[in-house]
This record gives sequence, C-alpha cells and structure tokens, in this order.
Amino acid sequence: MFAIFETGSKQYKVSVNDVIYTEKLDGKINDIIEFDKVLMIDSQVGAPYLTNAKVICEIQKQGKQPKLLIIKHISQKHHTKRQGHRQPYTKLIVKEIKQ
Repeated sequence: MFAIFETGSKQYKVSVNDVIYTEKLDGKINDIIEFDKVLMIDSQVGAPYLTNAKVICEIQKQGKQPKLLIIKHISQKHHTKRQGHRQPYTKLIVKEIKQ
C-alpha cells in the first residue's frame, strides 16, 4: 500500500516504514504529525484530495543539510562574493496510512 500526500507545496510517495526528508516542520522529536492532504492511496484518486484519508508520521530528527557555497564572480570588475546556505529539514518515518 502506498500513498501520495502534499506538504510544503511538494508531493511525496510513501509506504509504511519509509523515511522521508521534508522542509522544516514544527514539532519535537518523537511527535506525531498527521497529513490530511492525501492525493492518492493505491488506485483511489482524490479530486483534489481524498476525504477522511491521513498519513501519520513520526518526527525522527530536526536538522540542517550540509553547507552549500554560492560564489558570484564578475571577471572584469575584480569582484567576488561568497555566501553559504544550510537548508533546515525534518526527517520523518511513516507509521500508518489511513483510508
């Protein structure tokens, strides 16, 4: 059994016990989060969402991804700008899919 749900304007295809990384969500480690914007479960397709369907997940970790370096360089002006960015994420484990 699989489900497709939406969070943070992105869609994820998951099964039970899958581990996914999403954009940062509010909550602490071991909190339970329910997603009700379920687009599809197996062969049932919503218009746009299925009613009474939920994907239940548990928060495993809140963290930041490795640093990305952004370098902007203008060759003839002797100008270089260096900037770093670390994207926050939430690691989830899918516990249950309800129809």
